[in-house]
Amino acid sequence: MGLTHLKGWRSTPGVEIGAVSSDDPKALSGDLSGIQGNLDVSGETFDFSSAGKYSDAFECVRNADVDAVDLCLPTRLHAPVALAALAAGKHVLVEKPMGLDGAECDRLIEAADKVGRVLMSAHVLRFFPAYQPLLDGVSSGRLGPVHSALFRRRCAAPAWSLWMGDRTQSGGGVFDLLIHDFDMVLAAFGAPQAISAWGVEELSRGLDVLTAQLHYPDIASVTVSGGWHHPKSYPFSMEYTVSGENGTLDFSSAGRPPKFHSADGSESLEPQADIDGYQAEIAYFAECCRTNTKPARCTPESSAAAVRLTRLAQESRARKGEVLSCKF
Repeated sequence: MGLTHLKGWRSTPGVEIGAVSSDDPKALSGDLSGIQGNLDVSGETFDFSSAGKYSDAFECVRNADVDAVDLCLPTRLHAPVALAALAAGKHVLVEKPMGLDGAECDRLIEAADKVGRVLMSAHVLRFFPAYQPLLDGVSSGRLGPVHSALFRRRCAAPAWSLWMGDRTQSGGGVFDLLIHDFDMVLAAFGAPQAISAWGVEELSRGLDVLTAQLHYPDIASVTVSGGWHHPKSYPFSMEYTVSGENGTLDFSSAGRPPKFHSADGSESLEPQADIDGYQAEIAYFAECCRTNTKPARCTPESSAAAVRLTRLAQESRARKGEVLSCKF
């Protein structure tokens, strides 16, 4: 993800990479040719000759002469390094999840408010062109009253990093992966009244799957489903289907661009902006920093709610589908 964000920063006008940090000397030299992840992002080499170089993230965020920091770290380090950066007077973009639990997120929000700096968690679906028709369709009323919604996100257990399989460092596969979709649910429909979930967690086998039902008083069914399906071979995919009084919006990364199926039987492809979601996210954060404006499009409070909601889903799964109240 650090490579993906670097590409976004490189495409953002008026930005200079003043410092970089990694505990990998090869990466710190600028050689990111071997980087890979769930997304189809090819590695490359960057010129870090004019940037300060730090092997320790805490030293970097405290001492680097920069205005803002972008944290792409194991999840267990998100909150402590972000707190150190805020204490040093830096604006902070922190990869999702914002923290391992709601209490960590609350401490970050309090710290950012205290020092008057921008805090944003990188919930990139809010900037993905394929998800914009969904957010616009709900907010504009084009869909009409929503009757049902399904969000799915699946992949193989990642083999590129050992920390991902350690629940104390990552929160688990469902927490790291499906938090995207729980955030989308919150962005589209607000907080549910309650949640119930089922599934299995066997991280040692690369298996961490969950199906959650989110309970709303005025929507018949809102479902989030997916997770890790064993190591290596299972392909990544993400999708949504949202049905309202006026029609259904449908999208899948596996070959179905966003399409609106109207209640009158017609269908139409949804227009999409020709932008990269990561670059759009980073450009938005950069503008918030320039104006010292709280990121209304992706507030830290909403990101904290996504952490709490995903944790509740895991808790309900552990309780074999017990319905849990969403009071946060």
